[in-house]
Amino acid sequence: MSTQTAPASSLHEDGSPDRLAIDTIRTLAMDAVLKAHSGHIGTPMGMAPVGYTLWSQFLRTDPDKPDWPNRDRFVLSVGHASMLLYALIHLSGIREIDRDGKQTGNPAVSLDDIKNFRQLSSKTPGHPEYRHTTGVETTTGPLGQGCGNSVGMAIAERWLAARYNRDGFPIFDHDVYCLAGDGCMMEGVASEAASLAGHLRLSNLCWIYDSNSVSIEGGTDLAFDEDVGKRFEAYHWNVIHVDDANDTGAFAKAVEAFKATTDRPTMIVVRSIIGYGSSIAGTAKAHGEAMTPDDVRGTKERYGWPADAQFRIPEGVPERLNGAIAGRGRPLREEWEQMLARYKEAEPELGKELDALFADRLPEGWDADVPSFDADPKGVASRDAGGKVMNAIGPKLPWLVGGSADLAPSTKTLINDGGSFQAASYGGRNLHFGVREHGMGAVANGMALSHLRSYTATFMVFSDYMRPPIRLAAIMELGVTFVFTHDSIGVGEDGPTHQPIEQLAALRAIPGLNTIRPGDANEVAWAWKSALRTGDKPTALILSRQALPTLDRGKYANAEGVMRGAYVLASAEDPEVILIGTGSEVSLVVDAHEKLTAEGVRSRVVSMPSWYLFELQDDAYKDSVLTPGVEARLAVEMGGEIGWDRYVGSKGRTITMSTFGASAPLAKLQEKFGFTVDNAVKVAKDMLGKGA
Repeated sequence: MSTQTAPASSLHEDGSPDRLAIDTIRTLAMDAVLKAHSGHIGTPMGMAPVGYTLWSQFLRTDPDKPDWPNRDRFVLSVGHASMLLYALIHLSGIREIDRDGKQTGNPAVSLDDIKNFRQLSSKTPGHPEYRHTTGVETTTGPLGQGCGNSVGMAIAERWLAARYNRDGFPIFDHDVYCLAGDGCMMEGVASEAASLAGHLRLSNLCWIYDSNSVSIEGGTDLAFDEDVGKRFEAYHWNVIHVDDANDTGAFAKAVEAFKATTDRPTMIVVRSIIGYGSSIAGTAKAHGEAMTPDDVRGTKERYGWPADAQFRIPEGVPERLNGAIAGRGRPLREEWEQMLARYKEAEPELGKELDALFADRLPEGWDADVPSFDADPKGVASRDAGGKVMNAIGPKLPWLVGGSADLAPSTKTLINDGGSFQAASYGGRNLHFGVREHGMGAVANGMALSHLRSYTATFMVFSDYMRPPIRLAAIMELGVTFVFTHDSIGVGEDGPTHQPIEQLAALRAIPGLNTIRPGDANEVAWAWKSALRTGDKPTALILSRQALPTLDRGKYANAEGVMRGAYVLASAEDPEVILIGTGSEVSLVVDAHEKLTAEGVRSRVVSMPSWYLFELQDDAYKDSVLTPGVEARLAVEMGGEIGWDRYVGSKGRTITMSTFGASAPLAKLQEKFGFTVDNAVKVAKDMLGKGA
């Protein structure tokens, strides 16, 4: 551990251009929060010297092309400090890129946007949002998530460098910076990600920890008094201390030490005071406590600022920051583009890969080898089918990279011959996340933000541990594939702690998440195709441990119907009852349909693997599957009932779970909870008044 110590007055009110720029950041934050009557002001003020120094002296980017693939990344894990980032984006002159990837010529964040901080439709929402504001690398707000994202970005850089860099062609060599706070250090997701980063020796990763000892309830000593630096040393990080956030020289030396470190990630612990330089400095107001108009006036006077000036940007400040960043970044970006052109001549096949990767486009023929599965009454577990499908895609989609939370043998998600991603082998495609489900999800999002098609895997019941990053993947429209196996009471003897009940409903409730529960091996193949064909939405693949019969697709409808969310597998003319199944229950309702048909009951069987995709279809298609006039509908699913009323209606029935499961062999559980062909037939006939 090394320590940089500086005099408390090292950043004095000297009127220097750097001090003027730093105070501009501070006053913009004060004015925006005061005008909005909402927001957080302490960290933007306290960390303004750090943010300005990092951006002006070190951050490698080009404001005119802020999507340059080899730019450094800056992640604001303390998303409540968004005004720090918005001020830096505005003053550095970053230009806007629209959702189609085209430059508009407009500033990414204008002064009017800052004046509309936290207002409807502005580019300056309360917490930074990816795809919404150019220059924002990831959506942050829930503390610690940005930390996990930054680890994923660092992993992606290392993987991309290992695959694509050649002698004389350092296509990927960027760094990742993450500004975190006390709250991030308390959240488990940051600890999980930090532990993994240390194990992987990610020396391209630098966390800047704003240690200000203030939280919403008051001082952090109410709940948090550990030595964070020592904890990170135990994680195998290089830890550097800067005793005063205003000592820009000491902070610059710390960043230089990070850049010289080649065997581990770096944490720079920066001591700051919330609201430094204001008339309340030293009183350490609680994190969420607002400054009053009198506080703002007094602070501006202390800065030598016109007390009544609002959103003042002194002449020369934007030019100074933009000049520093562009002066460094533009030549580097231009040299990189020239190098990339030479690279494509020397390595044409890899060049084609990079073109597709940068465009988030799948390579031609990526799904050409996806297998189809012959009819088999014994069948295979959908997790096993998933592994076969994934490995058929893997060789054609080399940037499909991911792993499991210590469960690859069970989830069947190991990429054959892909190698392990480790400190000594950054080209490996199989990540070993360890038992860190929450961190795994956040890391996978960071990988996706760097153009990789990332995936994760664990048991379905542990989706609860991953819900925050899954939700954020949906908000950011990231094409991450979340594989969940052991999807029901079919887990059997492991019992209720491992048998998911309410998790399906919880995942289906996330807007923009395509939750697919395929019913046999051929539906699994189409589920993977669905997951990868669109890079702007995450997918949750829900797979079984137990074997599922592979349906005879000569007799029943083609599994391509998965792409429409639900489809008719088989149907009598003018059906009087509709049987709906998902996953392992599809074969059950197929058998019930056959028995009902033999007994003269006209039935239709519908496979509904994805509610999300079905809801995207037009009304005519929906009505062709779930005929409006047929009110006798039965949904069968080994999960909770919530939500099924949408499809079965007020007169329909479900065979679902209303309790937790039990520890027993699967056959005993199916009998106990009613998941049998005979029970499905009985319930269907009861609805029609044809029961015994």
